[in-house]
Amino acid sequence: MPPLRFEKILIADERYESAGVFDVNNDGHLDIVSGAYWYPGPRFDRKAKVGPVQAAGEYFDDFSTLPLDVNGDGYLDFITGGWWGNTIRWRENPQGDPSKPWAEHVIAEVGNVETTRAWDVDADGQVEIVPNTPGGPLRVFKLRTDAAGKGAGQFDTLTLYDKRQGHGLGFGDINGDGRGDFVLSGGWLEAPEDPLRGKWTFHPEFKLGGASVPILVADVNGDGLADLIVGAAHDYGLSWYEQRLEKGKRTWICHPIDPFNSQYHDMWWVDLDGDGQMELVTGKRYRAHCGHDPGDYDPVGLYYFKWTGEGFAKQVIDYGSVRQATGCGIHFWVADVDGDGRLDIVAPGKDGLYLFRNLGYAQLMGD
Repeated sequence: MPPLRFEKILIADERYESAGVFDVNNDGHLDIVSGAYWYPGPRFDRKAKVGPVQAAGEYFDDFSTLPLDVNGDGYLDFITGGWWGNTIRWRENPQGDPSKPWAEHVIAEVGNVETTRAWDVDADGQVEIVPNTPGGPLRVFKLRTDAAGKGAGQFDTLTLYDKRQGHGLGFGDINGDGRGDFVLSGGWLEAPEDPLRGKWTFHPEFKLGGASVPILVADVNGDGLADLIVGAAHDYGLSWYEQRLEKGKRTWICHPIDPFNSQYHDMWWVDLDGDGQMELVTGKRYRAHCGHDPGDYDPVGLYYFKWTGEGFAKQVIDYGSVRQATGCGIHFWVADVDGDGRLDIVAPGKDGLYLFRNLGYAQLMGD
């Protein structure tokens, strides 16, 4: 197969590093939400105000955009948080009214937030909110619901691991027992039968350093064992760690995917080309530490990687100098934004907010 083709569209010349995609106003079209604004689909050619976002030098205190109907009114709100505000927060959707601001509500004081993800930790069909707080414990925040299962506007806090998390966080079934485990930079946490109230067991089986968020849990080579895909969030490198299990002893073998590019901070494991197999989608977080990371002044890029059965083949979506090419920020999004059946990419960053429309193979194969 030839590489996929993408159309690159500038949505906004903004510097927010997080974006989410969901239907803000319940009109049946997906919208893009990033920082202080949301952009109505399907054209994304105008913007509506969300509300002010705290600035901190080159950054904004806004490192995730996780859709969730927190107050049960039938409209999706979103969860955010950042390094400077020391909180995770939800912003209340004014029922899709573009003239009204989104009220901000603090969920909890958690310390410095690298970024936040949403995973269904207890497998009840509803996601929990999980911030990566490198210097703090692992806590999850469970949305309270009413008798009808709708969000009640408040969260319960549960501490699963009271030691330091480290930089990097992932979630998935490591040992094949059907329960989701957590992956930290220094090992993995095995889930108990009751994930929210039982005792988690730490296995210090690897050291991943300043790892990506997420650390992906996936059976890369199809041997029935979960492997890890890890980016170096503030250094050079992208690798997968092969799980091997012999006589009950688990080991991890590191295989490089791309040691030549830096700041792989966010990534997705999705079927980007529609062939039934998953691809790794990731790219550089431009100026992740504002000029202080290895490779910070290298070209930026956005890529997908196909598993060949022996290794990963790198395919370039965008690559070049800043303002000619772009990366993917700290929290980008993959979704079929135009309804054509192909997954597109919404890439925020300090170099602007872009949409990469997936054109498939048509232009190369003559469909």
